[in-house]
Amino acid sequence: MTVTRRQILSHTLAAGSMVVSAPWISRAADHYPSRRVTVVNQFAPGSISDAAARLVAQSLQDQLGQPFIVENKVGGGGLVAATYVARSAPDGYTLLATASSLQSGAALYKELPIDPVTDFTHIARIGAYPSFILVRDNLPIKTIQELVAYAKANPGKLSYGHGNNMGQIVAETFKRRTGVEITRVAYRSTPAGMTDLSGGHIDLMLADWNSAVAHIQSGKARPLAVFANKRMDALPNIPTFDETVMPGFNIIGWGGLSGPANLPPDVVKTLENGVHKALLDPTIQKHFRDSGIEVFWAGHKDVEAYVREQLTNWTALIKETGIKPQ
Repeated sequence: MTVTRRQILSHTLAAGSMVVSAPWISRAADHYPSRRVTVVNQFAPGSISDAAARLVAQSLQDQLGQPFIVENKVGGGGLVAATYVARSAPDGYTLLATASSLQSGAALYKELPIDPVTDFTHIARIGAYPSFILVRDNLPIKTIQELVAYAKANPGKLSYGHGNNMGQIVAETFKRRTGVEITRVAYRSTPAGMTDLSGGHIDLMLADWNSAVAHIQSGKARPLAVFANKRMDALPNIPTFDETVMPGFNIIGWGGLSGPANLPPDVVKTLENGVHKALLDPTIQKHFRDSGIEVFWAGHKDVEAYVREQLTNWTALIKETGIKPQ
């Protein structure tokens, strides 16, 4: 059979068109997300960061059509989870439910396996987690001022618990600024500390609404003061440190979504847009309010700068307290 010049050209063009189309086919197959995404949370189930992570993960799953599964990796004040994510492949399939402990923890340690700025792509800020100090119900203390007076009259006899770095730093700042002596008890999670507070094993606890609400409602724990300089909607009658014994004090825990460094820009944009859409959902906003979470949105560029700012603030506060980095 004789092959004409026209036939050769026709076959060449067909082969070329197949080569040209191959990258397009590859991109379609790699559309993000094309499989399960794991969101690693730094703290235990029942914590406020866990509640926020699960609400946003469910919304991302509904929007993007792939499972977004929250896994809890507790330990090291959040460093276990953060290190795991920082060392994961930068493909968007392993993410971190970021918490403010990432910056406060970085300021507490001399040497870290990770850098809270350069080892992550910070995608979005999600919520603010207002927290407060509580006392067990059978102590004769009704206000933060009474706590200061009681602690001064009984130096070293009270104990406080905390389940994260922020709780420790706030408590040590409180001790330094008010001149009281209270013994520290560290917990792997805030819910565990709240259980011990209700059981009478410790006297004070630094906690968030989601971890403490059941204990407050049962009468086993009594909130005394809020860390932030604005009262909580869930506790409108509870004053702030700023308006009572620590003028000018303002600390807000916060949470967000991050991934390993060098996430592809299209993945970042997909997740950033998805988180923003989730936070505009009235149902999620209601769940946030019920859990003591305030919407605290910021996109990729703004949250990167916010992380740097927070790291500076926590470092300064740790210097003030006299806590020695470990």
